[in-house]
Amino acid sequence: MDITEEFDVVIVGGGLAGLTSAIHLAKSGVRVILIEKQQYPFHKVCGEYVSNEVLTYLNSLGFDPFQFDAKKIERLILSTPSGKFIESKLDLGGFGLSRYTMDNELLKLALSSGVLWLNDQVTEINFNDSFTVKTKNERILKAKVVLGAFGKRSNLDIKLNRNFIQKESPFLAVKAHYTGAFPEDLVGLHHFEGGYCGVSNIEKNKLNICYIADYRIFKRYKNTDEFEEQVVRKNVFLKEIFEKSEITFEKPLAISQISFDQKSVVEHHILMCGDSAGLIHPLCGNGMGMAIHSAQIASNLIIQFLSQQISREKLEETYQLQWNKAFKSRLQVGRNLAKLFRMNRFSEVSMSLLKFAPMALDPIIRLTHGKPIKEFSRS
Repeated sequence: MDITEEFDVVIVGGGLAGLTSAIHLAKSGVRVILIEKQQYPFHKVCGEYVSNEVLTYLNSLGFDPFQFDAKKIERLILSTPSGKFIESKLDLGGFGLSRYTMDNELLKLALSSGVLWLNDQVTEINFNDSFTVKTKNERILKAKVVLGAFGKRSNLDIKLNRNFIQKESPFLAVKAHYTGAFPEDLVGLHHFEGGYCGVSNIEKNKLNICYIADYRIFKRYKNTDEFEEQVVRKNVFLKEIFEKSEITFEKPLAISQISFDQKSVVEHHILMCGDSAGLIHPLCGNGMGMAIHSAQIASNLIIQFLSQQISREKLEETYQLQWNKAFKSRLQVGRNLAKLFRMNRFSEVSMSLLKFAPMALDPIIRLTHGKPIKEFSRS
C-alpha cells in the first residue's frame, strides 16, 4: 500500500533557485520538501559569478558567501577575437564562488532551517486542486504548491510538453576550474567565433573558465581540446589565459542542448523558477543572480497563498507579472546582444565605437542587471 506524504510546498530541483526558496519558506514556517536527483556536493556547468543585487537578501537568509572565501568582483573586461577590448567598473559588482561550494553550503543552511531533503528523481507531477508528485523510488507526495527549479533542460520539460523543448537548441557549454594568475576583482567575457568565454576567480585561488559555443561550429572538431585550440584560443586574451593556467579537473564538464528561447513562467499550475523559467545569455553574466531573485519573488507570493491572502489564480497571475517585470526585458536584451555579437564584424565595429565612448557600456550592463532586492523578513 502506497503511503502518501503531505507538504505545503514541494520544490523540484536543488540548484540556487530551489535551495534559496526552500530556506526562505522554511524560515517562514512553511512545511517544504526539496527533491534533488544528484548527491551533493557536485560541480555544475556555470559561470559562477553572482551579481551583488542578491547579496543583502542572501545575507538576511543567513548565507554569507565571503565566509567561504568568495572573491569580490568589481570590474569587467569585454574582448573580441581580434584583441579589441574595453574595461568597465561594475556599479553593483558581484562575487565569485563555485557552485560546488555554494550549493552545498546552502543545502546545509536549508537543512538547519527545517527543510526536508529527498535525494530522488521526480517522474510525474499532476494537478487536481492540489498536486501529486511521484518519484523514481516510488514516493508519493501531496502538496498545495509545486515549484519547478529543475534547471535548463529536464525530462520533466518533455513530460510537461513545454514549448521550448520542441525547438532546436544549438548551444553547448563547457566548464572547468584552473590554477593561474588572473586579477581577483575582474570578470572577463571574451568573444570567439560562435561563442563567449567567461573567466573569474573563485575560492581557494582557483579560476572558473566557462564557455558557451554554437554546436554547429563545435562539431567540426574531434573534441574540446581541438576546439579550444582551433577556435577558443584565437581570442588573444583567452590564448594567454589558457597558456598560463593549469586545469584542476580530470576533464572539463560539458552540457548540450541549451535553449535561450522564451519559456512559460507558470506551466500546469507549477511555478517555474531559475533557469526553468528563463535562461539569460552568459554574455550578460547574471543567471545566478536571476535564479536567486526569482526564488525570492516566488517565495513571497507562495507565503501569501498559503496564508489565504490570495487565490491560486492570483498567485499564478501575480508571479508571472512580477517575474516579467523583473526579468523579461533583461532576457530580451540578452538575446539581442548575443545575436549581434555572434556576427564577428559587428562585435569588432561595436568594440571600436565603445573605445571612443566607454560610458556607453554602463547602460548596457544596467539593462541586464537589476537593483538590490529586499531582505528576507518573516513578517
